[in-house]
Amino acid sequence: MQDEVFQKRIKIAIVIFAAVSAFTGFYSGAVDSVIANYFKDAYDVTAQQRGFIEVPRELPGVVSLFVITAFSFLRDIRTAIVAQVFGVVGLVVLGVFHPSYGIMLVFLFIFSLGLHMFMPLYDSIGLSLATRDNMGRILGMFNSSRMAFGMVAGIICFFGFRSGFFHFNTPVTIFLISAGCFLACAALLFAMHAQIGAEVESRSEPSKMIFRKEYIRYYILCALFGGRKQIMYVFSPWVLIALLGFTADKMSIIGVIGSFIGIFFVPFIGKMIDRMGSRKVMLVEAACFVAIYVAYGFLSKGVNENTLVVTGVGMFFVYVLIISDRMSAQFYMVRSIYMKSIAITEEDVTPSLSAGMAIDHVLAIVGASLCGIVWDAWGPEWVFIIAGILSAANFIVAFGIKKDAVIDKTAV
Repeated sequence: MQDEVFQKRIKIAIVIFAAVSAFTGFYSGAVDSVIANYFKDAYDVTAQQRGFIEVPRELPGVVSLFVITAFSFLRDIRTAIVAQVFGVVGLVVLGVFHPSYGIMLVFLFIFSLGLHMFMPLYDSIGLSLATRDNMGRILGMFNSSRMAFGMVAGIICFFGFRSGFFHFNTPVTIFLISAGCFLACAALLFAMHAQIGAEVESRSEPSKMIFRKEYIRYYILCALFGGRKQIMYVFSPWVLIALLGFTADKMSIIGVIGSFIGIFFVPFIGKMIDRMGSRKVMLVEAACFVAIYVAYGFLSKGVNENTLVVTGVGMFFVYVLIISDRMSAQFYMVRSIYMKSIAITEEDVTPSLSAGMAIDHVLAIVGASLCGIVWDAWGPEWVFIIAGILSAANFIVAFGIKKDAVIDKTAV
């Protein structure tokens, strides 16, 4: 009887967490759609400065490992509520004031800390609601909800900036709307904790900071993904903004299209992970993105040297390229599920995801800063050559995973 009651609570918690995913998708979609234009329009940054901005923006990915550990006595759900509070504080200051460049970086760090604290907690909480044979499907469902509302955010940004209702003068309305979504997430997580928090948390110990040699391949995969991912986040859109003159409304519509495709693409990835295993999905991912970054190298070199004019059909292929590149971010869950599948104990999952994210972000910070210098010194194509090399290395490491290392088996 008690088991039946708990299962009903789990079902309610799944619905609540799907709503959390929706609000997460909205604020992520809104901010991601316009943040590069915010740096360009409000602060007129160069490519090298744009790379440097990734230090305070991505450093929280490393710091969050220690912050999550410090808050481990609260356990996952309540720590996730703390993460939403950081997000609110950072966005409200950025949205209400027009701080100096230096102060902007401080509150960008605080906002980003909230985002990055929530990333491993999001996966850990989502996986706690799944069984071992449906982890891909459950995470795919949550991420599909996130993508759907990211698309809604992109549509709102497109019409808001196209009409002039949204702008980067204070107050930055879209930042304040996103701050409201952080608050909504906090309220929903509080309700979720009331449903299942006590039962779930009583089954495990508080998370501790751990690094195990058994997880070395997972850490390497995170490092390679971090370097490549940051090139995608920073320099793929920078080709469009700095070289092709895309404005915030155009960047928003790219986000809308990407999110729409992601609604169907993310559950598909989840099902493929459950069916094929992490190894094969990571191999497909790496091979695809080697090709994408080769194409990006040719595009950026041609536009930068004025040997390629992008119009008509050519512009269509640019959209295909940037949207395909954005899909790479959706593969992150394959690493989370791989980590869950090789975990020695359940208590290892959250701290290992946090450690993986910290490693990911160390490479992201170094990669973004160095690639900003590479862009200015040797040309944008070399940035994408580096991304292609990282994707190839990802393929090699994933190929070395034991062929029987699927969801219900442990192997490294």
